[in-house]
Amino acid sequence: MSTTPLSAASLDSKARAAPAQRYVQCASPTGLHRMAYTEWGDPGNPRVLVCVHGLTRTGRDFDRVAAALSDTYRVVCPDVVGRGLSDWLSDPNRYVVAQYVADMVTLIARLNVETVDWFGTSMGGLIGMTLAGLPGSPVRKLLVNDIGPHIEPDALVRIGGYVGKRAEFATVQEGVAHAAALATSFGPLTEEEWTEINAPLLRQREDGAWEFRYDPAIAVPFNAVTPDAAAAGEAALWQLFAAIEGPVLVVRGERSDLLSRETVSLMVQRGRSVKSAEIAGVGHAPAFLNVEQIALARQFFVGGALAS
Repeated sequence: MSTTPLSAASLDSKARAAPAQRYVQCASPTGLHRMAYTEWGDPGNPRVLVCVHGLTRTGRDFDRVAAALSDTYRVVCPDVVGRGLSDWLSDPNRYVVAQYVADMVTLIARLNVETVDWFGTSMGGLIGMTLAGLPGSPVRKLLVNDIGPHIEPDALVRIGGYVGKRAEFATVQEGVAHAAALATSFGPLTEEEWTEINAPLLRQREDGAWEFRYDPAIAVPFNAVTPDAAAAGEAALWQLFAAIEGPVLVVRGERSDLLSRETVSLMVQRGRSVKSAEIAGVGHAPAFLNVEQIALARQFFVGGALAS
């Protein structure tokens, strides 16, 4: 299997390939909902990489990663329910990791494969850690991008300051700029890169104004978490993380306010087969748009284990 390093030219060439847009029907205690996902590469390839985004983002954050790894994988990038092109839930209290894990199990069943590899950014990493730690998990390899069982309280305050807040924009460019201002810690991205990952977050209303696609009600369970519930959830997630059998790579942004170096160290100690990497010059969370960051993911998923 080739592990030739990516060049900027080859990455740009791959990035021009369009994915297929698909949907899968999932269930919650209050009814059915559709989850959207984009699919890259050979649909018959049994080697599948699932890429799952952060709290208010979409699966289109992974377009470059998916294009670059579609030579090896069938890459599937869902819009978690309540985001992107997926349905909104009638009961906002179901916007929780347990529901998201159930939806991903349904997605994997639709893909008709026994195992998957997983790339999860922030919330997508929480979903991945939870699924990977369950008995009989289909997750074979797990890349966790700037998230861990312990989340720094200041980061939760920061996120709580914007999640669920309605905003409208006169133009898509204004919305892209607003989303970029909320995510400056992703890294020093170009205007074109911000447009690439932020335009899919927006939709135009009938009155011509633009707004975010995600359901503002995703903030309901986020804001309802008590200190006791947070502590219990963290303890449960540490237990699940320690049970993960396959290789895990924890990636941290050097300036992350959400994932501390101390938590990364504990993840390496408590996990069974955990390595870590830190990306200089960025915070929460590395965007994995540039060649070097994508090469890090490729090395883990395709090129074998990383050096300690």
